[in-house]
Amino acid sequence: MISVGFKTDKGNLRSGNEDSLFVMPEQQLYIVADGVGGHNSGELASRMAVGYMAQYVALNPLSAVTSKKDLRTYFLRCFQGANELIHSKSLEEEVNNGMATTTVMCYLDGEDCYIINVGDSRAYLVREGVMRQLTEDHTLVQDMLRSGLLSKEEAMTHPDRNMITKAIGGEDAIEPDFYRFETCPGDVILLCTDGLYGEVRADRILQLASEYESMHQLAVKLVEEANEAGGKDNISVVCIRIGG
Repeated sequence: MISVGFKTDKGNLRSGNEDSLFVMPEQQLYIVADGVGGHNSGELASRMAVGYMAQYVALNPLSAVTSKKDLRTYFLRCFQGANELIHSKSLEEEVNNGMATTTVMCYLDGEDCYIINVGDSRAYLVREGVMRQLTEDHTLVQDMLRSGLLSKEEAMTHPDRNMITKAIGGEDAIEPDFYRFETCPGDVILLCTDGLYGEVRADRILQLASEYESMHQLAVKLVEEANEAGGKDNISVVCIRIGG
């Protein structure tokens, strides 16, 4: 049995919400996106991404995918299709120039969990009192961190820490990162935008994920704490618990 909770909020300072999320329990597919671009183009980009992906899955049933290799190709095509749609839209109208969106997706297939991402929206796994980040941010600071040009402490306060290097719609082609792992009963998987992890410390997220049985209550509490910490950005989270 899998239980799910989700919540999105514009935060305290933003006038609108450029985050989008989509939950498809029957397909065990979950998506979170964070749009970028002025004049409401970020909101449009994130909604186009999750809408396209949901439609792609509805029109191309996952039950027909028979191998892990084919599954990787399936999601690559899904992300590429969303990228082409948003990139074309960004070129059609000047007001939408530069529109793009981060996206992180989770697909559960029996005991297997697949995570696909572009940008700096993240997936975390909480297991037996330990939380680890499953995805790697596509940001300038992450590149500098990987190259040894920054320490972890410097990266946390770097002025360009939110500058993304890869996003859906940002270029004419995209290649998402693809991860797979086996789930265990009691696992909690979190998908979120930077509005959550940018405000709430990792140890606090872990504490809350360990305390709350209800995934709905956990999602609400995480968003509440992000707002209490400042709420400087839009906040979105999907919480998934793997049953025993």
